[in-house]
Amino acid sequence: MTIILFAALLASISVALLVWSLKHLSEKFALNYHQTFTTSAKLNLTEMFLFIEPKQLFILNMITLISLPILFRVFMGTWVLGILLSIFLALVPRFIYKFLHKRRRRKFVHQLPDALNMVATSMQSGANVTSAIEFMAEEMESPTKQEFQLFLREQRLGVEFNKALDNMLVRIPEDEFQLVTAGMQISREVGGNLAEVLHRLSQTLRKKIEMEGKIDALTSQGKMQGVVMTLLPVFIGVVLYHMEPSSMGRILTEPMGWALIALITIMLFAGYMSIRKIVSIDV
Repeated sequence: MTIILFAALLASISVALLVWSLKHLSEKFALNYHQTFTTSAKLNLTEMFLFIEPKQLFILNMITLISLPILFRVFMGTWVLGILLSIFLALVPRFIYKFLHKRRRRKFVHQLPDALNMVATSMQSGANVTSAIEFMAEEMESPTKQEFQLFLREQRLGVEFNKALDNMLVRIPEDEFQLVTAGMQISREVGGNLAEVLHRLSQTLRKKIEMEGKIDALTSQGKMQGVVMTLLPVFIGVVLYHMEPSSMGRILTEPMGWALIALITIMLFAGYMSIRKIVSIDV
């Protein structure tokens, strides 16, 4: 009897320690996730000139992550798929930020030839560099307008011209803009016709962007094939689930099925990235 009571006491203590540890770790993980999410959101959104409250995004994100497993449990009878989807969505924001940053930078690069041409034309009409950039920033659309207005604001606060260009290059780390920055800085340091330099840079970038557009058009079929081949097994799985729910349902309710889903996901992702790497041509 004493041994049973002692074993029960040890079991109770072990369970209590386990619950306390899980509570402590979950609180620490939640705090770290909250800090990481809000800090990353604030930094990335500010760089893209999107002034959204990070705390509101975090609350919306947590509601989505918590509700998904419950919805999958209610409508599909499984926790696993909802938990996996929540984990996936928890990792998605960093890729969304990366995608938005890349799209914004490419839009800036596509607007750059027109912006340079506008600055060069203003300088040939008698305006200085700063006045020409001010006129261009007023006429252009975002993100070129936002970036050059921030560049002008830094200059008004006393930042040197080359330093302000370097700061802008940090925000837009594209090879095309690096070429423009180097050309403007060298022209100001050694002298020369800056307007002519900007005209030539505008023509060079325009030809480069045109060549990239032709390459994208030629490789678009390969990219679409990668998307179709990646989604095709998922589509077939959904169709088979509706045709044979009793047989296909085991993939959502048994450990072997969960392992199979994980393996399929990894293989599909690897195949998609391989196709993207093949059709990606750097100019």
